[in-house]
Amino acid sequence: MAVLTLLLASCSASGTGSVSSGGKGTIAGSTGDSAAGPSPSASPVQVARQQATAAYVGMWHDMAVAGRTSDWNSPTLAQFATGDALSVISRSLYADHLNGLVTKGEPKNFPRVTSAKPATSPLTVMISDCGDSTHWLKYRKDNGQLADEGGGRRAITAEVKKQAPGSWKVTRFAVEGLGSC
Repeated sequence: MAVLTLLLASCSASGTGSVSSGGKGTIAGSTGDSAAGPSPSASPVQVARQQATAAYVGMWHDMAVAGRTSDWNSPTLAQFATGDALSVISRSLYADHLNGLVTKGEPKNFPRVTSAKPATSPLTVMISDCGDSTHWLKYRKDNGQLADEGGGRRAITAEVKKQAPGSWKVTRFAVEGLGSC
């Protein structure tokens, strides 16, 4: 968990997520998984892949919005994240708040579903990403000066699980170092 916290703290200025207003995911560079709603003839596996990907992208979008003011208590953070993922995001934003930092811009993501289990009606979807934080950086709140070393691309792995009411949420994720993908 400490590794995730450290990685996210450095990734708050990086990461992924590009979402249109309204919470529907638009996935930059995506080749296959659509975050628009599932088609009427979509299989349970296709629906799970699409909804899990949309939740993953939504998590990063919500973090970007909350990062503009370092609002670690934003209720929207729990819309697409839970458990360890939500805890890491909240702690990272709280640390930014204490350090007088805000995050500007939007991350971009390129998620790819790597597995969905069980095979016929998935409850867990694993996502691999190469997030780009080039335009999602930290700044000092008091003077607006850049407080980041610069963005770039990082490998990200996330676990997304179907929740009881049928929604999907990221339960945990790991962010690798700058230039890892």
